[in-house]
Parts: sequence; C-alpha cells; structure tokens
Amino acid sequence: MNENWVERKRPIRLERRIEFDDYEQTREFLDQAADLSEAESYYPDLSFSRTHVSVALHVQEGKKKIGKKILRFAELMDAIVPSLHKLDGTSEIVGK
Repeated sequence: MNENWVERKRPIRLERRIEFDDYEQTREFLDQAADLSEAESYYPDLSFSRTHVSVALHVQEGKKKIGKKILRFAELMDAIVPSLHKLDGTSEIVGK
C-alpha cells in the first residue's frame, strides 16, 4: 500500500489525496476507480476538483479496525494511479 494513505480514527478510515496535471487525467482516474469499485463491490467516498481526487475508504459499520478488504482495495487503487511523483507526505502529482 502506498505510504500516502493516512489512517484516521473517527470515523475509522483510510484517506488519500491524489493530484493531477489536468482534468483529463483526473477523469481517467475516476473512470478507472468506478470500474474498480464495480469489480470489487466496494464503493469509496470520492470527492474531486479539476486536478485532484480525495479518497476515503471507510470500514463497515461496527468494525473497529481497517480490515483486509479495505487494505486490498487501497492497493488496487494504488495500481491505477500512473507515474506518481510525491509532493509531500499527503499528496502526489501524476504525469510530467
């Protein structure tokens, strides 16, 4: 799993912000994320602007920790992010 995932406690979840060069890259990522969600039957919270996507992977209600399904989904999401160039500890930029 990419080091840019951050674990949050309330509510329990993994978060990540991914920045892109332009809307075309953002849209391509969102399309691939939608396909992944359908294939895995897991639907993360996604928010986005023209050049970034914020992802939150929440645990199932009643669970007290991040389980294998969430960790696997995070790894699968990492695989669809092309050529990451880390900007800082919380985000990265794609392309260039």
